[in-house]
Amino acid sequence: MRPLIWFRSDLRVRDNTALSEACRAADEGAAAVFAICPRQWQEHGWSPIKVDFLLRNLADLSRALEEMNIPLLILEAPRFAGLPEKLLEIAEKHRCGGIWLNREYEVDERRRDEAVARLFERAGRSFHAFHDQLALPPDSLRTSQGKFYTVFTPFRRRWIAAVEERGGITCLRKPAALEPVRARPGRVPSSVPGFEGLRRPDIWKSGEQHAHSRLRSFIEGRLGSYRELRDIPAENGTSTLSPYLALGVLSPRQCLRAAIEANRGRIGSGSPGAVTWISELIWREFYRHVLVGFPRVCMDQPFDHRARKIRWRESEEDLGRWKQGKTGVPIVDAGMRQLAETGWMHNRLRMVTAMFLSKNLFLDWRLGEKHFLRSLVDGDFASNNGGWQWSASTGTDAAPYFRIFNPVSQSERFDPSGDFIRRFVPELGSLDDRTIHLPAERAPEALRRIDYPAPVADLKRSRQAAIEKFKAKYSR
Repeated sequence: MRPLIWFRSDLRVRDNTALSEACRAADEGAAAVFAICPRQWQEHGWSPIKVDFLLRNLADLSRALEEMNIPLLILEAPRFAGLPEKLLEIAEKHRCGGIWLNREYEVDERRRDEAVARLFERAGRSFHAFHDQLALPPDSLRTSQGKFYTVFTPFRRRWIAAVEERGGITCLRKPAALEPVRARPGRVPSSVPGFEGLRRPDIWKSGEQHAHSRLRSFIEGRLGSYRELRDIPAENGTSTLSPYLALGVLSPRQCLRAAIEANRGRIGSGSPGAVTWISELIWREFYRHVLVGFPRVCMDQPFDHRARKIRWRESEEDLGRWKQGKTGVPIVDAGMRQLAETGWMHNRLRMVTAMFLSKNLFLDWRLGEKHFLRSLVDGDFASNNGGWQWSASTGTDAAPYFRIFNPVSQSERFDPSGDFIRRFVPELGSLDDRTIHLPAERAPEALRRIDYPAPVADLKRSRQAAIEKFKAKYSR
């Protein structure tokens, strides 16, 4: 048997279920393939910085596979619709008896894989799909009524119990090299037309080896203080591993295992920093379970049916000011400018900026969701959608509609000295530590000398207006 291994969001050779199982089945070597689908990526809102990061990681993966005598072939198709036939052509050309892959859970991706399965089986070639994106398969945890969880806390308890019942988290080793096959690796392009824009290889270095180095550095240096520092945007207090998880350069199991080992084998107790980070990884699992249980969230629909009745404001001007980081609310603008400059945003600020858009500006959360995906290096549909629907009070386990972050209070609490604001909104750098959080009210005369706008919304009035609009739709 010669397997064809189809890589997608799993760009690694260690702890890769499909790769390991394919190598186990191979007795005549193996070939691998990756599909570049520019139109589909555009329709799914991928960002230029994510595509650049993907290509660099893909080149690293190709070299790692070559050391295993597995050539990585590159095929191009505008959309998913053209993939089944092209994959079958590659399998036939290289005498591969079947295709091995790790499942993806979004609706379009699931339909694509079903079409590949049907075509391969009709052609007499086998199809092998594995659960690999998660520590636990997405349909393995159900409530006592047999339903998918819609609230995080009971999901977390059940998830921890299930992992403990299984004896913890295990990771697969890198497979041994196979017999060589007569095929040369494909050329990984350095760019894809249609994705010109921000690139930050200085911040987001590629490769599995670098990802593991970054994981070790976090576990050894910052995991212990994660609970205290994770909400401080001016501090390097988070893991910054989300881009590597989004493309599967690291597996969630590798992250969980490292954290659990550092926590002396415990999952839900022990070091507050470890427990908190493990919970964040479980949130990532939760949103994928939601994706499978409630596929409407993949179709531009709110999870909460009541939210369909909400009539959002429309204002291209306000949306543009939010995107550009020119709302006149310093912490919101600092977060949006961090996103524009680095392709990443601190998680606390993702919530702050999302609530400001959906509550204070009362603009449709889907506009923000799409802008984030088109800007983020760690663009991940499930986590991004889950986070936006939480902030907008339209999703599972959502923040109650009357709980609305005050961005000024958030700024004063988590950036008390204004260090983060000064880094990304330098025109406010001369203001004192109190004024910098709300200069329009605390030093209006200073704004006349500074090129910085007045707030686009009255925070108190817009908050109350949002509560009344939600109450009118949600209390019926």
